Amino acid sequence: MLAKVLADAGGEVTLWARRPQVAEQINATHSNPDYLPGTPLPAGIHATADPQEALAGASTVLLGVPAQTMRANLEQWNGLMAEGATLVSLAKGIELNTLMRMSQVIVSVTGVDPSQVAVISGPNLASEIAQGQPAATVIACSDSGRAVTLQRFFNSGYFRPYTNSDVVGTEIGGACKNVIALACGMAVGVGLGENTAAAIITRGLAEIMRLGLALGAKGATLAGLAGVGDLVATCTSPHSRNRSLGERLGRGESIEVALHGRDGHVVEGVTSCESILSLASSYDVEMPLTDAVHQVCHRGLSVTEAIALLLGRRTKPE
Repeated sequence: MLAKVLADAGGEVTLWARRPQVAEQINATHSNPDYLPGTPLPAGIHATADPQEALAGASTVLLGVPAQTMRANLEQWNGLMAEGATLVSLAKGIELNTLMRMSQVIVSVTGVDPSQVAVISGPNLASEIAQGQPAATVIACSDSGRAVTLQRFFNSGYFRPYTNSDVVGTEIGGACKNVIALACGMAVGVGLGENTAAAIITRGLAEIMRLGLALGAKGATLAGLAGVGDLVATCTSPHSRNRSLGERLGRGESIEVALHGRDGHVVEGVTSCESILSLASSYDVEMPLTDAVHQVCHRGLSVTEAIALLLGRRTKPE
């Protein structure tokens, strides 16, 4: 999706595809029906399954792989990236075991200076952006010059990027909103309405704010596009994979059945709820909604039992 945005903004893009047949199809038909069905791709995109070809001479590298595979992919690509290149994380998650944010994983594996790492996050549902519908995003980087350069690259007629120096807040907002979207979907699946959805989104934001602030994020970031904006889009849209999966769980499907046959489309919140909960625990941050989602996804708790558990918590001031 972002390859299309970059090309529409006038850039020349080399796109790495994990499967050679996908790269061949993109080059031959200027389309990617597996991930963007019905969307013609601009001529400025060339695809390859060879990471060395994809990375050769690239001054800006967008890392659009699932969060839990970021480290393994980077280990394969390490040494292929140009010195001084800007590395941009598109992944929204917290790594299991290490509890690292994606920018930390990138620095850990590649050894680059943290100022070379940027993060893009916001209310950016791929299907709508592919149609050219207006959208905005946040580009976070501690190096303001790199952030502004990326802003120019992405500034198309329909995609509006804002810069921010708060990498921590941008990443925490992006990772946590997937878990809250699962909770919203579960509520829809059991037949609950807008009042419940509003409560989940609002209390979910409170959880995200608590964790973000504990990690050093800025409250303004989490009240902006990378926080509440992304949270609302992901929690309310039927195009959201996390919300859609949560809805299937709410209708009584097991996690195994709900995840089956997703054709490579990763639902980040299922794994992230575990790592986020561990990260929150290490900072003594309470996240009851995240805990409930974790119990449904990994401990066999039913959605009805999770709702009863949340409603049974002691009352307290907001």
